Amino acid sequence: MRIGIVGCAGRMGKMLVGAVLDTEGCTLAGGTERLGADALDRDLGELVGRDRVGVPVEADPKALFQRSDAVIDFTAPAATLLHAELAAQSGRVLVVGTTGMSPEDEAKLRQAAVHTAIVYAPNFSIGVNLLMALTERAAAILADDYDIEIVEMHHRHKVDAPSGTALGLGRAAALGRAVALDGVWCKSRDGHTGARTKGEIGFATLRGGDVVGDHTVMFAAEGERVELTHKASSRAVFAKGAVRAARWAAGKPPGLYTMRDVLGL
Repeated sequence: MRIGIVGCAGRMGKMLVGAVLDTEGCTLAGGTERLGADALDRDLGELVGRDRVGVPVEADPKALFQRSDAVIDFTAPAATLLHAELAAQSGRVLVVGTTGMSPEDEAKLRQAAVHTAIVYAPNFSIGVNLLMALTERAAAILADDYDIEIVEMHHRHKVDAPSGTALGLGRAAALGRAVALDGVWCKSRDGHTGARTKGEIGFATLRGGDVVGDHTVMFAAEGERVELTHKASSRAVFAKGAVRAARWAAGKPPGLYTMRDVLGL
């Protein structure tokens, strides 16, 4: 399978390049970066500290889609929407791990998915997706006498908050309780907030150091607390999951899929 990586010189981009190179049955179709980027024209193998692979970094995503079976995108919302259009036009599989997407952005992804298979997930770790499934189940079992709080921590450079994974966990909890997340969430607290609203799903965001990603879902009641936690120590788990998603989506009919589809959860 020929897999291309957009945004290949970023931290996740390099991990994705390495994951494709390490996966049997996959070939690196190429990688792109924005015009003017220092990485342009560098060999992709050398870019990630490997032997040369004879594939240079380029600036034309359209050409990359044409010679790929699937393209993996962990970039930024504006770029991802452009890549979704190219995927729809070319019929190529698109795997999206971009966070910070607005509801309007997600609607445009769904439009593109009418024409091709797109796998979109806030987190491609197998462990995190298991955590989401467990969160939905726990929320369904535990009544709203149990307060739900979601705590996440990431490195100091992360630009969106709460994280896409934390919001995904919130959606899983809300689904378990058959409510809409945006009707019950509390993304921050400051000052004299009064008592906690029953049924609220709270978020706490921490930033610092080089933390790859820690997420905990707490179900707190009188006399007991249940905590579900996942901690990522390497971005490699996200890259491996994204490559797995690309391979799974090959030959699938057009549609917007998630990692829960990929894993059969």
